[in-house]
Parts: sequence; C-alpha cells; structure tokens
Amino acid sequence: MNDGQRTDEAAFGALLLRHRRAAGLTQADLAENSGVSIRALSDLERGRALGAQRRSATALADALGLVGGDRQEFLEAARLGRRRTPKSEEESDSAPSVTLPPSVPDLLGREGELAKLHREAVSDAAGGVVVSVVGHPGVGKTALAVTAAHQLRPQFPDGAFALDLRGMDEEPTSPRTALTQLLRALNVPPQQIPMTVPEQSSLFRSLLTGRRILLLLDNAADEAQVRPLLAASPGCLTLITCRSALAGLESARWLWLEPLVDLGAVELLTAIAGEARVRAEPRATAELVALCGNLPLAVRIAGNRLASRPHWTIAYLTTQLRNERTRLSSLSAGDLQVRSAFEMSHRRLSPAARLVFRRLAIVPGPDFGSELAAVATGMAEADVQIHADELVDANLLQAAAAPGRYQFHDLIRIFAVERLEAEEKPGDRDRHRRTMLDHLLHTATEAGRAFMPDALVAPTHAARRFDTREGAGAWLDVEAGNWLAAHREAPGEGLHREVVDLARALHWYSDGRTQQRPWDEIFQRGVDSARALRNQLDEAVLLNFVGWARYFCFGDNDGGLSAHNEALAVAIEIGDKSEQAWALGYRGSVLMRLGRLDEALESVRRAVELSEVLGFWTGEGTIRNALGRILRVHGKHEESLGVHRGVLADADARQAEANPDTRRFLRSVTLLDIGGTLLAMRDWQEAARTLREARGYFEASGFRIEEADTALHEGIARREAGEYELARECFTLALSVFTGVANRWKRANTLAELITMLELMGDPTADEYRAGALALCAELKTGAAAELAARLRHETSHETSHGTSPEG
Repeated sequence: MNDGQRTDEAAFGALLLRHRRAAGLTQADLAENSGVSIRALSDLERGRALGAQRRSATALADALGLVGGDRQEFLEAARLGRRRTPKSEEESDSAPSVTLPPSVPDLLGREGELAKLHREAVSDAAGGVVVSVVGHPGVGKTALAVTAAHQLRPQFPDGAFALDLRGMDEEPTSPRTALTQLLRALNVPPQQIPMTVPEQSSLFRSLLTGRRILLLLDNAADEAQVRPLLAASPGCLTLITCRSALAGLESARWLWLEPLVDLGAVELLTAIAGEARVRAEPRATAELVALCGNLPLAVRIAGNRLASRPHWTIAYLTTQLRNERTRLSSLSAGDLQVRSAFEMSHRRLSPAARLVFRRLAIVPGPDFGSELAAVATGMAEADVQIHADELVDANLLQAAAAPGRYQFHDLIRIFAVERLEAEEKPGDRDRHRRTMLDHLLHTATEAGRAFMPDALVAPTHAARRFDTREGAGAWLDVEAGNWLAAHREAPGEGLHREVVDLARALHWYSDGRTQQRPWDEIFQRGVDSARALRNQLDEAVLLNFVGWARYFCFGDNDGGLSAHNEALAVAIEIGDKSEQAWALGYRGSVLMRLGRLDEALESVRRAVELSEVLGFWTGEGTIRNALGRILRVHGKHEESLGVHRGVLADADARQAEANPDTRRFLRSVTLLDIGGTLLAMRDWQEAARTLREARGYFEASGFRIEEADTALHEGIARREAGEYELARECFTLALSVFTGVANRWKRANTLAELITMLELMGDPTADEYRAGALALCAELKTGAAAELAARLRHETSHETSHGTSPEG
C-alpha cells in the first residue's frame, strides 16, 4: 500500500478529528452526545478503523452539528471507509493472535482474590471450570484476570488464549468472529471452519478434549455472547470479565470484585506516585483514596496525575477532588477517564433503567430500599424493583448488606447526579427532591411520635402508618441515614417547621439509643429552626434536648449546663412552667455530675415542685428519679429509696395512662436507681437482685447501653457479695457493649472494676486488663481519667468503695 492510498483510506478519521476539534468537543463529549464509544472514536481518528457504520456516522454528524455540504462529505467519507475495510479476521489467511495481554506490573491489594482464582482453577468440574469476575466499571476486573491468567499459565500446558469481546462497544464481537479466532489459534485452516455458530462451538469443544486450556474472555457483553465460547472440557479453565452478573450461565462460579481496601488503595497509589510523596502526606493520601472511592481505575488516574506533575502535592490534588461537581472531570489522565468507564455501562441500559438510575441520585442517604426508590422515581415499587435489578446486573448499583436494599458506589452516585442534571428539567428535579424530603421528614416525624409515653394508648380513627412502636423503631433504624440527611438539607429549603417537628418527635425515641445518632446536632438544628420561626416555646424545648444530649449522651457537662441555663431563661421569659421544670431537673443532674451538690439539690427540688404540670409519665416520674439520685449522692440513702419506691408505686397505680413500652422503660430506670442506692448502702445481695431485674427489662427492650450500665453495677454488687463468677459474667457483658470512641470512659471504668475482682481472686490476667484501661485513660486526657489511672497504678488492696453509681 502506498502513502497516497493510506491517506485516502484514513480520510474519514481525519475528517472526524477536524470537525470534533472545530466544535470544541473532547472525545468524551462527542461519545456522550452521539452514543458512540470513546474506544470506537479513538480507533476511527487514529485510522485503526476506516469507516463508521451508517447509523454511527449519522449519529456523529448530528452530534457535530454538520449540515449541507459538510454533512454530505462526512457521510460519504464514512461510506468509502466501510468499502475499504479489510477482510475480517475470520476471512484472513493468517491466524489471528489470541495470546494473553501483557501482565499488569503493579497489581496490588488483590491477594485474596488471586488466591480464590487459584483455588477455583484446580477444582474439578466435568464441563471445565468457568469463573466470572464481575464488578463496577473501573474496579480492576481485567487487571485481576490477566494477572491470574499469567500466574496460572504453567498449569495449562496446551495453551492460554485471550479474547477482547468488546462488550461495551456499539457492536460487540460476535460469537462467530470469536470462535473463528479461537479455531484458527488451534490451527484449524480457514476452509475447514464451519459457517454456523453451533457447528463452530461443537468443533471448538471437540478440539479441547484431552487438553488443558486456559481461556480469558475479557469484557463480555452477555450470556448469549460467551455461552458458545466456554472451554467446556475437563481440565480447562474459562475466565470471564464482565460488568453484568451473567447470572444465566450454567455451572459458572462468580468472583464479585469490590473496591480495594484502604491499605490496598494506598499501596497502589504509592507504586505509581512514589513512596516518598505518600510517606510525606499520610493524611492527604488517606483522604485522596477515599475520594477515589478506593476504585482502582480512579486511584490509578490520581497516581498518574501526581506522577506526571511532580510539583503537585497530594493535598493539592485532594483539594481538587473534594468538589463533587468537578470530581469526575478531575479523575482523568490521558485516555484514562472514570466518567467514560461509567458511560459505557450507562449506554447499554434500557430507557426506564436510565430514568431510575438518575432519579435514585435524589435519595439523600447512603442506602435505600424499594420504598424510597419508588418515591424518587414516581414508579410503583414492583416496577422500580425490576429496573433496580437491571442496574445491579450492570454494576451501576450494588446490593447493600441488608436484604432488599441498594447503594451506589460514591463515584457512581456522582455520575448519577450528573445524568440527573443533564437529563431532567430544573423544575422537575426540584419537584422530585422536595417530594423525597417531604416523605422522609413526615414519615420520620410520625415514627418518632410513636415513642411518646401516651402514644398508641387510646384508640384513634386517624390514619397512621405505624401501629406499633416496634414498627416505627424499625423504620427509623433502617432509614436513619436518609431521614438524618433530609433533616440536614431541610433548613436550606426553608422547611423550618418540619425540622422543628422532627427534632421534637425524636426525643423519646432517643432514649435507649444515646450513642447511635448525633443527637446534639439533631436537636441544635431544631433550635436554629425554632429561632428562624421566632417560636420561643420550641426553642426552650429543644435547648433542653440539646443539653440532655451534651451531658448524658456525650459527657459534655459544661456544654449541657449552658444549654439548660439558656432553656430556663427562655422558659421564664415566656412563662412556661413545663420547660422550667425540665430545665431545672436537667440542671440538677448536670450539677451533680460537676460536684456542685447543694446547687443540684436546690435545682431539682424546684423542678419537682413544678413537675405536676408535666404529667406523671411525660416528666414527673423522671424528675422525681433525678431527685432520688441527688439525695443518694448527698448520703441521704433512705430518703432516696423513698423517692424511687414512690415512683414505682405511682407507676403501678397509673399504668393505664401509658403504653407498655413506656411503663417498662420507666420501671427499669427506677429499679436501676434503687439498685444504685442499695449499692451505696452496701446491701450487696438486694442490690444485685434489683439490678438483675432492671437488666432484664433493658434486655427485653433492646436498650443495649442501659443493659450494659446495669450489668456493670450488678457486677460490682456480686463481686462485693463474693459471687465472682456471676460478677465476671456481668463485667464481660458490659465490655461487649462498651466499644468505640463514645464509650471509652464506660469501658475504662468497667475494666477497673474487673481488675479489682481479678486481684481479689489472685488472677494474673489483671495486669493485662490494667494495660488496656491505662491506655484508654491516656486517650481520654480528662481529670477523672487521670484519677482512675492513678488508682490503677497504685492500687494494691481491695477497697469496698469501688465503683460508680448510676445517674441520669
């Protein structure tokens, strides 16, 4: 071929490149506008393909805006290119190359997956072993499969072949073309290759009999494409990579490839960008791979950008990626683009699945079920379920850990947001978002109100979604990520009334879930919205909730006292005795924790005087118990017992006024208080019995933190009574619950009580537990922690005054 002829044949590619540049479009832009893949565009512009199919050429002309003579010239060049396309590989006289691609030089973080592929390769299967490697676009399926193929190559002495099936292209490789390539690689002359796919497949499998062959089918489109190509003979292995699940393949096994773990993602970045740079910026590195979603393609692109820009810091690139609106654009390096990987899968979706995909971006939380998917899309749940399954099969959506729920990979969610903004009118987007916010806020508010003491007691003819507290709690627990996200977004939408209503509704639900939600944030947002509405009563109520969250949930006594003082001032200003009573009662509990006992007693006595306006179940019983605790700390044990036992008696007398859950909770809290007073009186046996009864109530209600608190104090009582094995069981239970940062102080105290018992028993493991307790005290860096650490270091004899008393 002379140069003139080559120039003529490449005319279409040159024309395409010229028009694309004149339009100011990138390959990615043109691919998105035309529906032609980036790979196909690249092949055309480089002359690797001489002409586009008629449909593709027309789509490209439309996307480029070509009209008149320019359009005619463009389409004619495409037609001439098609005529000059050389014979297909199946018609070529020379055998095509189907050798393995080069091995990936820096595959990191995939040791477990490679080990699994090695185990599958040596397993017995009558029809050969077939393993499909499936996962998100960009998760590294091809890199893993190619690496595994090279490692396994010695086990297959009769050959290792690989085919790129181009499953994401507009026209994937046909089974006939693929089989022709394989048969030619097995030295079958062209004239002896059958014409039909069934005959070709039969010949291919007959040639594998008695051979050990490894076949890599990369980038498969669907089951119909790969089924005739499987090396279905004993001793053979077929590795398939595909973005969809290929669930219809018979006798196949699946390896679901997840994004890299944190360490693996950092190792990959280090291999590309350099160890010195990564070591110099560990925090920025951790944030960078997190922003990449630990997706190997994204991490590789980020590494390539750093490697090609040695003057950049990792922190600088991280700053670029923080903006979700530009993150996908920033994750590009040369012809590697994260967005392009997602686009190829997106183009193959049905129109309905594309609509579901983009509208699911409206769901504000990390995961969702069919209920929220239906709200987001406006479809019936049964219909949206079908399209969600299509998205899962395409690996643009993934099944969450909980059955029936779904979640996006972080980067794919951003891509879904882009599609939503590109394909939906602004007014429609706003309407769908508002529908979702309204649904979440109103449903969460209704669920929260089911936890109020008098909820679900009297019959009502009003329609309500939650007939039981269990059902309401299950919804709030499962959808916590979504209603919390909606609550955060609502002020920006001007939904201040809804923000206040939800914050107020959740107060009773928060009992027993003190460590599970950011209650201080939730209630403070309610305060801010109450102020925006200029509603001082709501402001006072929610300030009291903020104070409770600060001191009771998170141990911030000073912050709690400040909030309750604010609430008291507002309540006095508007003359509301209910919130004055709550503020004074809460203040008493906080002042007791701060050691200001006289002030605490004065504050809580004033609260009790006002508490009759609250009603017994909605506040009076709780405030009276607070008085009992402060009396105990004052050493007035008999008076304390009298207060708590009076609460129990009134609870029995007025049980018809509250639902069973409320009665059970107040009874268990009051028994815990009685047990605490009996501990202070050193009545070990009665304290242990009372605390065990309280623990049973907490356990039955699923209040794990309260159950653990009670177990800690029961353990102290049983230890002092000499019941060491029962005490050990109690301490072990408490330690199993007191985990995580929020519970470090409770865990340190529990360890200290266990250590005391082990020393009494002469158990040498006491020193091991002491090391853990001292480490926690060092992390906490508080005065109380320093005192506990000093006690742990110097304690040499048993003191019966060990232990803290329950308080609220």
